[in-house]
Amino acid sequence: MHQRLSFGAAAADYDSHRPSYPVEALRWLLGDRPLRVVDLGAGTGLLTRVLLSLGHEVLPVEPDPGMRAQLDASTPGVTALDGSAEHIPLPDGSVDAVVAGQAYHWFDRERAHPELARVIRSGGVFGPVWNMRDESVPWVAELSGFARLGDGNSRENFLVDDFGPLFEAPVRETVAHSVPMTTERLVGLMSTRSYFLIATAERQEEIRAGIRALTADLPETFPLPYETRVYRGVRR
Repeated sequence: MHQRLSFGAAAADYDSHRPSYPVEALRWLLGDRPLRVVDLGAGTGLLTRVLLSLGHEVLPVEPDPGMRAQLDASTPGVTALDGSAEHIPLPDGSVDAVVAGQAYHWFDRERAHPELARVIRSGGVFGPVWNMRDESVPWVAELSGFARLGDGNSRENFLVDDFGPLFEAPVRETVAHSVPMTTERLVGLMSTRSYFLIATAERQEEIRAGIRALTADLPETFPLPYETRVYRGVRR
């Protein structure tokens, strides 16, 4: 199974366990005026729901049918479109912005950048967003190293230099936040990672046991710290 399309079978768990996105990051990216926004690689709608809460018109686009079904069930008022970064099912210049939460590192950038430029109006923006665990906290760094929670991607994959010649050079912002966690909730969060989903049953159990051992000395409820990294590139 390709990692990019490995999430659908765990869509309900993904929606339940994955962290949402801080509104400050989206306000920095999009401003305060309501916009017509594509949530590209929308998954189960975690980012879509934040965008809706900020007053934007949101068009979710997602290639995985299991994820689209979960999004439709958990996000009243929108219907996810079948599409991808390389084929966005919308007319030229029809949206003010495209955002991508936890998705841009899966894109075929050579094909995606012209497609993004096609659908975004001049002066509009593209913004990839990632929730990244704050590995300056020692136990979080150990968690990432043990369980390989990077899904096979190094942190360098989340560095962005450009979105192609049709966009201005991107600028970056980082917003710190945390999510309340328990050991079993952390195990559940891990179970939504693509690396875990395609691992053997034996490896999955090793990861579960390792997480429980790692958090044995933490309080019953503890914060999992994140840094939300967001880039903004303006369509020329």
